[in-house]
Amino acid sequence: MKKERVKKISIFLVSFAAGALFGDAFIYLLPEAFTELGLGLTTSLYIILGILFFFILEKFLHWRHCHLLPSREHVHPLATMNLVGDAFHNFIDGLLIGATYMVSIPLGISTTLAIILHEIPQEIGDFGVLIHAGFPISRALLFNLFSAISAVLGAIISLYIGPHVEGYAIFFLPITAGGFIYIAGSDLIPELKHEYGAISSFLQFILIILGISIMTLLALVE
Repeated sequence: MKKERVKKISIFLVSFAAGALFGDAFIYLLPEAFTELGLGLTTSLYIILGILFFFILEKFLHWRHCHLLPSREHVHPLATMNLVGDAFHNFIDGLLIGATYMVSIPLGISTTLAIILHEIPQEIGDFGVLIHAGFPISRALLFNLFSAISAVLGAIISLYIGPHVEGYAIFFLPITAGGFIYIAGSDLIPELKHEYGAISSFLQFILIILGISIMTLLALVE
């Protein structure tokens, strides 16, 4: 019963996160990228590069954004691979967060918020994977914490590299946007399709709109 309740909550968190990622990509990152890099072919190719980069992470590093608890219908990778993949994914998130703060504080805040909203359901899923693999609760929490720390490391490295590499932060804008579009469109939205109930689907839609609305409000008060 508790497992089913957490699974339902995760679905709604995924909906909210999808809206936030789409909102950050289309309302913040893409306009900023086109402003800084222009409306030419190069910016568009960087966006596609971001999409392909996250595709490669999933396909060749066997990394998955798992947002649901394990079940017979939702098979997860091995716990060790899940931890390694999650740590690397968090490290990439840290790089992106650090880069966007170098462009502007509001952009950094919106990107941080979008990633946090996306991470909450993912971490619930990762925790479920470790418990399902036989980890004690205390050990599963500890390993999840170590995995999350890699995001801080990524942000520190990004902030250190930025001042020494010309165009570093600007380069990350369209790539981050492409990555967010990929995650929301190919990873989050498909998970929502497993729920067919009218009320559940309506609530998912409302939460997607809410996620987009929060990013819109951040843009308006900037």
